[in-house]
Amino acid sequence: MSYEWKFNPRPYSDEEAKKLLAPVVDAETTDWHYNTHHKGYVTALNNIEKALETADRSTANGNYSQIGELKRRATWNHGGTVLHDVYWEVMGGDGDPSKGPEVKAAIEKEFGSFDAWKTDFKATALSAKLSGWGVLTFDMLYSRRLLNVLVDEHHYGAIWGGIPLISLDVFEHAYYHKDGPKRAAYIDNFNAHIHWGRVNDRFKKFAK
Repeated sequence: MSYEWKFNPRPYSDEEAKKLLAPVVDAETTDWHYNTHHKGYVTALNNIEKALETADRSTANGNYSQIGELKRRATWNHGGTVLHDVYWEVMGGDGDPSKGPEVKAAIEKEFGSFDAWKTDFKATALSAKLSGWGVLTFDMLYSRRLLNVLVDEHHYGAIWGGIPLISLDVFEHAYYHKDGPKRAAYIDNFNAHIHWGRVNDRFKKFAK
């Protein structure tokens, strides 16, 4: 039996999202980005799971095969699902890092100051492709440091053992409806409305 991937709820209702996220994304984008776009990654994962049950492994090769394409698209859709889960989770706050004291202290230790982290995080997100992410990552398996990681698409640049604490979607569909080509303005709005309490909870969960 194939595994069933779940479409995880956000920490607020769809109606609450329209008000909470308005400074970052408009109401229409908030709706279709989550209920159509994000949900589509979960649907694709489940379709891939079912297809993998009967895929012919004997035809595998380094050029093209059904099994190869299914495996390749699994990582794309898995990455998109995880990063979107975190994206919605950490939005909807007032941007006050003092509400996440443990993660704020860890950021200051690693980057020298909170402002230095914010500058680097913005530069990271600005540098991603037109389809990419800026991710504050806890390197759990290797250095146990906080890193700002640039991810193109959903998986190129992601690091093994890295736990996303903040993920910022900079695909054009995330912000063009509201901000047009002003990616920097969108990033500033996102940073100003991070829910540091929930970021702190993620940090404490994985950085024990």
